[in-house]
Amino acid sequence: MADTATFTAPLPQSFGYGIIVGLGFAFALLMIFITWALKRYQNEVQTSEMFSTAGRSVKSGLVAAAVVSSWTWAATLLQSTAVAYKYGVSGPFFYASGACVQIILFATLAIELKRRAPNAHTFLEVIRARYGTVVHIVFIVFCLMTNILVTAMLLTGGSAVMTSLTGVPTAAACFLLPIGVVLYTLFGGIKATFITDYMHTVVILVVIFLFAFSAYATNAELGSPSKVYEALVAASQRHPVEGNAEGSYLTMRSKEGGIFWIINLIGNFGTVFLDNGYYNKAIAASPVHAFPGYVIGGLCWFAIPWLCATTMGLSALALEGTQRMSSEDVTAGLVLPFAAVKLLGYSGAVATTLMIFMAVTSAFSAQLIAVSSIFTYDIYGAYINPKAKGKRLVWVSHMSCIVYSIIMAGFATGLYYAGIGMGYLYLLMGVIISSAVFPGAMTLLWKGQNHIAAAVSPPLGLAVSLIAWLVTTKKQYGILTVDTTGANYPMLAGNVAALLSPVVFVPIFTYAFGPQNYNYESMRAIRKVDDTEVAADAHVDIELVPGEAGNNQEADEEETRQLNRSALYARTLTIFMAFSFLILWPIPMYGTSYVFSQKFFTGWVVVGILWLFITTFGVVVFPLYEGRASIIRVARMMSLDLVGRKPKVYRGTKEVGDSATPSGVATPMEVEKEKKTLEREV
Repeated sequence: MADTATFTAPLPQSFGYGIIVGLGFAFALLMIFITWALKRYQNEVQTSEMFSTAGRSVKSGLVAAAVVSSWTWAATLLQSTAVAYKYGVSGPFFYASGACVQIILFATLAIELKRRAPNAHTFLEVIRARYGTVVHIVFIVFCLMTNILVTAMLLTGGSAVMTSLTGVPTAAACFLLPIGVVLYTLFGGIKATFITDYMHTVVILVVIFLFAFSAYATNAELGSPSKVYEALVAASQRHPVEGNAEGSYLTMRSKEGGIFWIINLIGNFGTVFLDNGYYNKAIAASPVHAFPGYVIGGLCWFAIPWLCATTMGLSALALEGTQRMSSEDVTAGLVLPFAAVKLLGYSGAVATTLMIFMAVTSAFSAQLIAVSSIFTYDIYGAYINPKAKGKRLVWVSHMSCIVYSIIMAGFATGLYYAGIGMGYLYLLMGVIISSAVFPGAMTLLWKGQNHIAAAVSPPLGLAVSLIAWLVTTKKQYGILTVDTTGANYPMLAGNVAALLSPVVFVPIFTYAFGPQNYNYESMRAIRKVDDTEVAADAHVDIELVPGEAGNNQEADEEETRQLNRSALYARTLTIFMAFSFLILWPIPMYGTSYVFSQKFFTGWVVVGILWLFITTFGVVVFPLYEGRASIIRVARMMSLDLVGRKPKVYRGTKEVGDSATPSGVATPMEVEKEKKTLEREV
């Protein structure tokens, strides 16, 4: 039996604290400056609408970057690399395809949300508008469970890596990681999430390129796809993989990998379709940009876990020699830092620390916005103080972020001491939450589903999934422990039962008690919050704040036509892409038990690197191109400010006039003058 490798921290604790605290505060300070600049030059005051919806004006490039960043959480990098280490080349593909199709399919829901409820702040508001209080409460529970599980995975995975690389105590990392995120989220709201998501994505892509070029081009021990291939052939001979074709790491035919694929596919439906953060981004997107944003984001995201895990998981196998990593370290997500240190030494440890910090904090920010939106609009605004206006709702949003981060830091610390790591939570999440996926999606897609089906099927599905999970564990292993309940077969049974049982329950309850035949009018009746008080305190005319001025009838009709056209494209394209990722590409390779040749493996790697270049264009270059006018305009106004001249003030892209106030906003007289000018033009 092979020896077990021990992993010692290559970086000092001071470096870890510097990254966690110092970089967190640096992002907070940057966000404070950006928030000030957006307010001064573009009238983006942090009203309750701006905090949670960004004025519903974000373009597709930034939406795609935010989707990629939010979906590139700790598990994306750590869990995908762990399955590459365990199952070989199949693991990264099964992770990427099993988690990519949900983002692409979600584009359909994003379009329907924009069509059915243009003024909604959360997905749960839509549930309440259609079904009423009981179903609303059921989905609040499931959506909050989703956010809690995702946040717990972020903190447990991120803190484990910080501890392994820098020696920072896990409990300290759990409590310190959220601080900077909370600060910049409080100042910038969801717009801060979009902007920092973009910057985080840039860093993550640079680090993955660094790893890929090191493993396949410059490393002294590896340095080319052919050498990596030879090392993997040798690794397959030393410790063949049970259930893989010929015991090889170089095949898509992997029994355990296939089981993981199904678990991954099912579990991630819940973490996308029930995570209010993704609906927040859809709501924040400009109506015509929601669909392309999610499609571009899904396609661009695929390359990140695929190439990163293929590079780092296989590099760990190629470089470990006879000393294998312990199963505990693999489950905790330590394969990636192990491979990084083996490949690049000290530099690899630094790069991994930065990458994981970026992945954890960007996704954590999205979770803060998701949870604060639920508490603000679906709990406080719905049941505690329905008459609350913008100023009070902003305060509730801020308090929700602070309280939630403290609670989750304590919860993640408790999970660590209970011996429950990120890998276990990743497999478990589908068992807990996936029973609400189908009835939640049907709320927007099927007018027949009634309130009884929507209320009863999620808890019934949860009961079925828990029974399937625990009974399978007991029958197979005879004892319930963290190890046995976290095994593949019990998790498979629980995940499948969770996702598919409501597919049976919903039609039964719908037709037993009568279809609803819903007309979607109550969804369209959802109204924006009155933020005039917040705008007045900031000395800004509410009409100048992005997203506050209403469209005219002609603009609304054109927007509806564009959304209807996007809905058709979304259904067609998403079905085709899901078929390609789930059937057309993997199934022939799995069915034929093909073992990669050296040339095929080289091509596999090259395609991954090229795809990452396309990702870089889609989520780094394209957002800059889309926002070039605003960037140039703000830069020009800042330069005028620096030389003491008065910058222009804008409504959208149209100049209002010179600023006559210290805040750089138009005076009431200037606003009235501009309104009269616009009326004359019309």
